Amino acid sequence: MKRLTILAMLAAIIAGGAHAADPPAAPTAAPSTLGPQELVENSAKRMLVELDKNRSMYKADPAKLDSLVANVLLPNFDTEYAARLVLGQNWRTATPDQRKRFVDGFYHSLLRNYGAALVDFTADRFVILPYKGEAADTMATVRTEVKRQSGDKIPVNFSLRKVDGVWKAWDVVIEGISYVKSFRTDFAAEIQQKGLDEVITRLESGAKPSAGAAASH
Repeated sequence: MKRLTILAMLAAIIAGGAHAADPPAAPTAAPSTLGPQELVENSAKRMLVELDKNRSMYKADPAKLDSLVANVLLPNFDTEYAARLVLGQNWRTATPDQRKRFVDGFYHSLLRNYGAALVDFTADRFVILPYKGEAADTMATVRTEVKRQSGDKIPVNFSLRKVDGVWKAWDVVIEGISYVKSFRTDFAAEIQQKGLDEVITRLESGAKPSAGAAASH
């Protein structure tokens, strides 16, 4: 299964370092009032409505897409928690500076390499399934389906946790494959070969891992 065929569409939700000087105007939801399903639904709706209105602009100016991601999706994603899980045991031995650089570099790299695919994504290809959870839960899974161009429906589940009373997404599971676990395996192999500093430098440059350093995405 070509994981990033779908992950490319979702990279903006994963991308945690996007910043731009000219953010698009969009109504801001109050995250503290939203449950898990409402959070995913609200974020997706705001993204897709804005893309439908200004698709040609975002295709012509990727920086504006970065800004849209930063304003609509980034506030709802627990970027540091996800990056800590991706880095795994290497997080414990990393310095504070290495941790910050890894978080920023990882998400910038994801958005740079895969975020452009989001521009062609349309609302009719994304369906949120009924939520199964309890009001007292602090961890949640929101199930969705993404329709490929072939018509096949792919299960895409969002993992969320409650942080200081606010729900935040931290993982995306596509056809049963967790992005956090997959990248953790890949980075562990690359860090073992090259060291954390070299991996961070690669991420900051936007380069992809060299052949054999990690499993292909």
